[in-house]
Amino acid sequence: MNLTITDVRLTPILVADPPLLNTQGVHQPYTPRLIVEVVTADGITGVGETYGDTKYLELARPFAEKLIDRQVSDLNGLFTTADEVAVDQSRVFGQVDVGGLRGVQTADKLRLSVVSGFEVACLDALGKALGLPVHALLGGKVRDAVEYSAYLFYKWADHPEGVACEKDDWGAAVDPAGVVEQARLFKERYGFTSFKLKGGVFPPDEEIAAVRALAEAFPGHPLRLDPNGAWSVETSLKVAAELGNVLEYLEDPALGTPAMAEVSARMKGAARSASDKGGGGRRAGVPLATNMCVTTFGEIKEAFTKDAVQVVLSDHHYWGGLRNTRQLAAICRTFGVAVSMHSNTHLGISLAAMTHVASTVPDLHHACDSHYPWQSEDVLTERLTFEGGKVAVCDAPGLGVELDRDKLRFLHQRWLDDDGSLRERDDEAAMRVADPGWVTPAVPRW
Repeated sequence: MNLTITDVRLTPILVADPPLLNTQGVHQPYTPRLIVEVVTADGITGVGETYGDTKYLELARPFAEKLIDRQVSDLNGLFTTADEVAVDQSRVFGQVDVGGLRGVQTADKLRLSVVSGFEVACLDALGKALGLPVHALLGGKVRDAVEYSAYLFYKWADHPEGVACEKDDWGAAVDPAGVVEQARLFKERYGFTSFKLKGGVFPPDEEIAAVRALAEAFPGHPLRLDPNGAWSVETSLKVAAELGNVLEYLEDPALGTPAMAEVSARMKGAARSASDKGGGGRRAGVPLATNMCVTTFGEIKEAFTKDAVQVVLSDHHYWGGLRNTRQLAAICRTFGVAVSMHSNTHLGISLAAMTHVASTVPDLHHACDSHYPWQSEDVLTERLTFEGGKVAVCDAPGLGVELDRDKLRFLHQRWLDDDGSLRERDDEAAMRVADPGWVTPAVPRW
């Protein structure tokens, strides 16, 4: 068995994306992703996936060159190699804007997102070489299926007139009735039993009404709301009080660890006060979740010691891969913090990777997020499927997925044909097509 890496192929692509709204703007008609292939001397190919914006490509290309003649099993070496590349590409040091919905970003976070795609590809190749599924390489699965949550968005029926795009059949969702109908479709098509609404789009009272409508339409189903830090501390407290026990958790209502810590402390203080006055039995506010203020190991200490969050939404792209995701889960378990998984626009390779690592995390009590149902296009020969809101854990060697070369070629050609305007994820620019005066509002927005 020869595990030497002899070739690394990088294929940037553009994937169709519906007009989903968030606090920054709207999704572009196409979003960039990067497909990574690692080939061994024995002809085994492993696949990975990550962000495809130019800043990621600029690091991925020299990184790929340095992997030639290394062992596909040298997973720890990926991080030292990334550091070497970063020194060579010194201009990426300091603050780097890699997406306003990911919190404060640095060059370190950028590197980890690049490494993640290569780590998944190496694990896929290693698993195929050894005849083992990726979850076995991570220590073994503790569940046979991973539960996912319906990811609801406020949404236009179509992208603005005149914009080249792919059509979808989801329809518009710009009010509580539209959000409930979207949730019904998700449940009918995929069997989801929990629902997350991307908020920060409309004034909080309108989003409160949408969550209440969901609670009425789907009694007993876990619900979440994520405004991406668009609210002040006072607004966050108001929403938490209004929704009370309706929400499973409230995700990043305010921006940054200090603000989240204040929201958490004041909710608990209010609960203690109510208990002292004879209102026993009330829980200490709505649990707070994050994928913005805790996205690297260095951000854990402040957030956990200040009790700013009670749920961390991991993302193997952010954290540098699947093994780091397991380390994060272990730290969360130590501090009594729950863990689940965040999702950004992704394809089946990333969903397969998420499912493998999620299957190995013992205390995964919240359904994971996934954008996958929104993506009508993929690079796999066969799409992954949801049954009862869950994805079965594959026991085939590696990730258990196979690239469709024709699909990959088609989506890469779209990237090649683009004039450069869609090669960077930019929700604000996409919104300006419909509203030329649009500027992403400063936070707190409300």
